[in-house]
Amino acid sequence: MIKDPSISVIISTYNSIPWLEKTLWSYEHQIFRQFEIVIADDGSNDETKEFIKKYSEKSSKKIIHVWHEDNGFQKSMILNKALSACNAEYVVMSDGDCIAREDFLQIHYERREHGYFLSGGYYKLPLELSQNITEEDIATQRCFNANWLRSNGLPASYKNQKLTSGFVTAKIMENLTPTNASWNGHNSSGWLVDLKKVNGFDERMQYGGQDRELGERLFNLGIKSKQIRYSAICLHLDHARGYKNQESIDKNKAIRKATRGEKKDYTPYGIVKESK
Repeated sequence: MIKDPSISVIISTYNSIPWLEKTLWSYEHQIFRQFEIVIADDGSNDETKEFIKKYSEKSSKKIIHVWHEDNGFQKSMILNKALSACNAEYVVMSDGDCIAREDFLQIHYERREHGYFLSGGYYKLPLELSQNITEEDIATQRCFNANWLRSNGLPASYKNQKLTSGFVTAKIMENLTPTNASWNGHNSSGWLVDLKKVNGFDERMQYGGQDRELGERLFNLGIKSKQIRYSAICLHLDHARGYKNQESIDKNKAIRKATRGEKKDYTPYGIVKESK
């Protein structure tokens, strides 16, 4: 076990053991080794709790399970609790449905820089392929091979270049991409001190853009961002989103609009709550 990790990896989950297990398998095969895992569990049942306990006992990684009672989609709240549980000064955030390529953490570690956060993306897989990926596919890294994925049902797409670009090409594409280098909950990283300065996630926000809003407060604080969407690769496993609703999205848009318009760099609804 790593006593003094250089990175705390926060992985969010909710009642999705098969996807969480595949995600955790991918962290067993990381080139970078000096890290701990903090599972941000938004109220999963006892079955998930028991799975994490048993997995932790056999894993070579330090795994911290942060949980609260199920009260609907409260990802912002559990992520703030996870941030408070981190033991490293640098934090990588991803989700329990994202399989990380073996150099995922190495890229985040090498590209980290004070005054910046890193913005990555994901490569979305269709449902059947997501279900069929095995532990061996992850251990051998063949699930990140575009030819292997195509032979197992992946449709042809220009997006496949994410998986085939080498180091030089990836850097060029990151410089050219029109995609905004925002804080993306499935693949972003930053300094814990910066995340705490903006007071973490706004807990008024449920599904829809709560990660982007955090990034906007980091920008308002003076933190810049760097694009790593073609370098730090993770595969997103497909699933239904029963928690998605328009009311939540509209409320979050209003909060983000206020953050941008008023140039807020702190939320009173975050890790530290304002006393009444």
